Amino acid sequence: MKCILELSGEHPELPFAEVETFACIEERATQVAVVECPDPDACGKLAMTHTVMEYLGRCDADEASIIAMLQALSLTTEQTFAARVRKMEDAPETLSQLALERLIGSNIDGPVSLDAPETEYRAIITGNTCYFGRVILHIDRGGSYQYRNPMRRPFFHPPGVMMPITARTLVNLSQAKMGDVICDPFCGTGGVLLEAKLCGMKIIGSDMDPMMIDGCRKNLPGTDLFLADATVLPLGDNSVDAVVTDLPYGHSVCIMASSMDQLYADSLHEIRRIVRPGGRCVIVTHVDVQPLAEKEFTVVRKFYQRIHKSLTRQILILK
Repeated sequence: MKCILELSGEHPELPFAEVETFACIEERATQVAVVECPDPDACGKLAMTHTVMEYLGRCDADEASIIAMLQALSLTTEQTFAARVRKMEDAPETLSQLALERLIGSNIDGPVSLDAPETEYRAIITGNTCYFGRVILHIDRGGSYQYRNPMRRPFFHPPGVMMPITARTLVNLSQAKMGDVICDPFCGTGGVLLEAKLCGMKIIGSDMDPMMIDGCRKNLPGTDLFLADATVLPLGDNSVDAVVTDLPYGHSVCIMASSMDQLYADSLHEIRRIVRPGGRCVIVTHVDVQPLAEKEFTVVRKFYQRIHKSLTRQILILK
């Protein structure tokens, strides 16, 4: 099915990269991806997408063009409906959101319900283009992800805790599927493992810090967890489908290696050993480990995510 995805604006590239793990992108615009999607409902697992819509049309972002598109579509519905409009930051200021919603509603034959519509028609104005579709699903980025906020879990250990939206995005970028085995060798409090479990994957975690393993067990009872050095993992060769992990940094982390650089090099070598041929690894770091990673993997993609003025994440997708 051809769909329109309304993306979040928290990163210029990551939302598109995440979408590509579920669908083929045919067209891009500011916070919009037009895709060919075999299973739109599966897009509900996306973390950096707000809305999934059945593609109905696109036109220039002016009233005359929008009216012409709606008249050509000749939409009729027996269900109650509402018309919504989202204007992106680069949309023309001359277009009124309220006026456009009224215009769309007046060109659809059916009963209107603004409070509890059974169907929602949605226009996204980005740049000089209007994308128009019927909403298939809204992704609950507020309630469900906020409920999984690390501070709500039985065990919480700042600093450096990864928020659920980021953790889910990383799991999706690994391209692991339901039933696949996904490993986090620096599992910490278990944020990545939790998101992978919710996606139907089999999860394995390890950490060198006993406190983290004990805390992770509280957050994820019944999970396969090991107190282990990430450079010598108690796992067989090619035994996992994907690895998603946030490499440790700073002076307070628990390591056995002679230096952080040695830890990074040795753990990447060990990760390469346990991942099946063709499997992906998504590695988050706060220093540049790409030269080390290139000794073991092919770097598929690289992203930078600014956390605050003194901290930037590097996200590497490796194969």
